[in-house]
Amino acid sequence: MRVVLILGVLLLALLPAHGRLAAAPNERARVIADIPAPPGHVRIPAKMDSFAHWLRNRPLLPPGAPVYYFDGRRKPNQAVHYAVLDMDIGKRNLQQCADAIMRLRAEYLYGRGLHERIVFSVTSGQPLSFREWAEGYRPRFGTRSMRMEKRAARDYSEGNLRSYLVTLYAYAGTASLVRDLTHVRSLRDMRIGDVFIQGGHPGHAVIVVDMARDPSGGPGMFMVAQSYMPAQSVHVLRNPADPDGGPWYRDDFGAQLVTPEWNFSAADLRRFRD
Repeated sequence: MRVVLILGVLLLALLPAHGRLAAAPNERARVIADIPAPPGHVRIPAKMDSFAHWLRNRPLLPPGAPVYYFDGRRKPNQAVHYAVLDMDIGKRNLQQCADAIMRLRAEYLYGRGLHERIVFSVTSGQPLSFREWAEGYRPRFGTRSMRMEKRAARDYSEGNLRSYLVTLYAYAGTASLVRDLTHVRSLRDMRIGDVFIQGGHPGHAVIVVDMARDPSGGPGMFMVAQSYMPAQSVHVLRNPADPDGGPWYRDDFGAQLVTPEWNFSAADLRRFRD
């Protein structure tokens, strides 16, 4: 029996990666930075207090974790994700693609005490600021406009940030977020934290959560994460062009960035304003 077991282990080790469903590299991943860099590449540097470092260290659920919808159902297509971030979804169909990205950015800024920089536009184009919200002001939405009214006590708690975000999700989306971001002229200028986004109804957006470079000067690589419709677990995407089902994309992808559920162009790359 021991000989059979040893032979079985040896045969498994000799199988090509695609024969093992490409899950093995993620077995030890507990944060995004634990996902192995692609062969021949090293992760790009990231300052300790940067958005890049914060994203790279987002915790992951255990290997094999499924993607769930907000209502507790499993997403029918479980083949699009490589890993699932350890983030709650909420009980309403609100935290979709742009919403998840706004939440990541807001939580990073909140953690650094940069409350005044947590500002996003609503669909009408007006800014909805967490600082105003924390000072007790609440939006009143008209047909085509929004005005802020003092209706609550001062509260800068994390729970109140979540309340702010839930309201933001209801009145913002890709069409508004795309206006808040600046255009990145070249894929070679890409940074962790940049966003591929097509504003519209619905539109879609994914966020760059890690990057690696080739020391010999070859193409760089990056990973992206998304939520989707309906609201669902935030997840690191697989690359459909990778036969082993890995999560890394080349930064010279050509005319289109082909992700499992949406295609983008280089012109769709944008960045949060510092």
